[in-house]
Order: sequence, then structure tokens, then C-alpha cells
Amino acid sequence: MKGVKAGTGTVGAEGNFRFALTALTVLFFMWGFLTCLNDILIPHLKKVFDLNYTQAMLIQFCFFGAYFLVSLPAGALVKRIGFQKGIVGGLLVAALGCALFYPAAESHSYPVFLGALFVLASGITLLQVSANPYVTALGKPETASSRLTMTQAFNSLGTTIAPLFGGVLILSAATVGADALSPEAEAASVKVPYLMLAGVLAFLALVFSQLKLPKIDDHGDDTVAAEGESVWSHRHLVLGALGIFVYVGAEVSIGSFLVNFLGLDTVAGLEEAKAAHYIAYYWGGAMVGRFIGAVVMSRVTPGLVLAFNAAAAILLVLLAIMGAGSLAMWAILLVGLCNSIMFPTIFSLALQGLGKQAGQASGVLCLAIVGGALVPLLQGVVADTAGLQISFLVPVVCYMYIVFYGLKGSRPAAH
Repeated sequence: MKGVKAGTGTVGAEGNFRFALTALTVLFFMWGFLTCLNDILIPHLKKVFDLNYTQAMLIQFCFFGAYFLVSLPAGALVKRIGFQKGIVGGLLVAALGCALFYPAAESHSYPVFLGALFVLASGITLLQVSANPYVTALGKPETASSRLTMTQAFNSLGTTIAPLFGGVLILSAATVGADALSPEAEAASVKVPYLMLAGVLAFLALVFSQLKLPKIDDHGDDTVAAEGESVWSHRHLVLGALGIFVYVGAEVSIGSFLVNFLGLDTVAGLEEAKAAHYIAYYWGGAMVGRFIGAVVMSRVTPGLVLAFNAAAAILLVLLAIMGAGSLAMWAILLVGLCNSIMFPTIFSLALQGLGKQAGQASGVLCLAIVGGALVPLLQGVVADTAGLQISFLVPVVCYMYIVFYGLKGSRPAAH
């Protein structure tokens, strides 16, 4: 178990916890904001560098690929230096990633942009590895899920605001007098927004280095529950990891293509800057749905809620593929509402009954976030070969698997 380090005492501990949680909500907001800003970068850099859809999806490939490559080293680092120093380190690495957008724009180099994104995502990964277990440890175990839900709501707030920020400072700046702007000048429109973000992250690193946060000792035991039993022997965990893979892949893939989808003449014909504002509805739906889902799942079996939401998402995406105009536009935006409860529900169902193996199993599930790197790339290939609208069949297949997991795959097998 995790607990307050000896010497901190219990008097006033609850107040310290509340203060620490308040500070940590800022981090959840920031990494939601930075992650969702990719949905603005994709159409912008696609236009600047004259990329096809597959090439543009390398943005998400590099970003979410960092989760797969950095998660385990980050976990080892945090175990050595502690949660607070891990948070400070994550903020500084993320700030460096944002600052690298300046030389990327100066050199007008797509590979340098991708490198900057990888550094930024590495910092966010270190933040997540540090902050998620810290939030869980700050208080009573029985209220851990409610604390995570609260902080995740601020993550969703960040994903909702980011498209508005990016639409105004990046896409609008690039479209003002667009006929007269060179590709180099359009690429430069990312300099100021990302330098601003670098400054905010560096400031937060300074603040968190000075805060007196409660110290948490990790007395957890990652040893297997039964002698010789591997964490991979749990069928519902392995299927759950695949569920996380396809869920993150579907959610990120849809968000990545939204601006281009809403720009289609058969859908809404919106300019990029205007389309960016509508992305806020997609991510905002996920935020609202979390609160609704928390109430519903206290009365209905989580697996059934998961399957229902995934089935609704399938219906909505099919309407977006076969429909046109406002029907197609609002159908795809409403998928965000269906996505809301999927990640935490799949995560919790996959960890059922794992006991001491839960820590190791959580690492397996976090690695599965790499779906955000691979599924958008696959949809990009389909979009280039079969067309943008038909490419949304890729998320449909992902949601079909989630229906299966909610109804059957999430049931722990008897050992």
C-alpha cells in the first residue's frame, strides 16, 4: 500500500492532500490541452508541407509512439527520484518540446516538427507516470476512483479548450492573407503559441519544484498473486489491453481527421479555422459524458454501459460515412459523448480481481495507448486510397471490438 511518508504526520494531512490535488488538476488540464492541440497541427502542417493523409498522421504516430517507448523508462525514473521530481522533470521536458517548435518552423522541416512532438510527448508521458499514481495515493483508497474522475474532468476541459486556442492563434493566423503567405510564413504561425506554452510549462516546473507536497512512500508489491502466474495469463486483462489500444486509436483518429472532414463540400465545407471551433464539441462531449456516465454506472453494469456506448458510436460514425451536410457533421461530433466513459471503464474492467498484479497490469494497459499512434496512421492510408469519408470505417471496426469486450471479453475467467 501507499501512504504518507513517516515524519509528515497526520495532522493537517487532509488539507495537504486537498492542496496537492488542486495543484495536480493543473497538470491534467495541461496535458489534455497539449494532446488535443495535435488535431489543429495536423491540418495545418498537412497544408504547409503539402502532405497526404498518411504523412500527416505521422504527427500522432510520433506523439503516441512516445507513450510506448518512454512509459517503462519513465516508470523506473519516477521510482528512483520520486513523484514530485518526476512531475518537475516531465514539465521541463514538455517545455523543451514546445520550444523546439521554433527551430522547426525556422528550418521549415517536417522531420524537425515530428522530433519536437516526440520530445513534448515524452514529457507528457513522464507527467502521467508521475501524477496518476500520486493522485491515487493522496487519500483513502476507497475514494481513489472519484479523485481520478475529478482530475480527468480537468483533462477533458483542456481537450475542449485547445481547439479554440489553436483555431485562433494557429489556423486563423495562417489564413489571414493566405494567398500572399509563403509555406515558410505559414509554418511560422506555430512559433508564438508554442513558445507561450513552453513558458507556461517552465513556470509550472518552477512552481512544482517549490511546493511542499505530501511525500508518498510506495510500499506496493508488483509480485504475482500466485506463484508462477504471469500477468499475461489473465484473459480479460489481455483483451482489455487490446480494448485500450482500439479505443485510444479510434478516439484520436476521429479527432485527427475532424478538421479535414468538416472541410469536405459534401459535409460542411468549413474553412480550417472555423472547423477547429467545432472540435471543441467533440472533446467537450467527452467531458460532459464522464459526469453522466459516473451516475449511470452506479446503477447499471459497467460492461453493459460500455457496450451500449460503443454501439451508439458505431451508428453515429456510419451516419457520418453515409450521410451528408449537417447530419454527417453532428453525427461525427456526437461520437465524443459516446467516448467519454470508455477509457476508465475498460481500464477498471481489465484490472478486476488482479490484486497484487494490478500495478504490473496497469503498465501493460498504459503501453496499449500506442493505439493512438497506429490506428490514425492506418486510417490515413485508407483515406489516401479510398477517400476520407470511407476511411472512418477504421474507427467502426475499433468500436465493434469494444462492444464485444463490454458484453463478453471483460469477464474474468476462472483460474
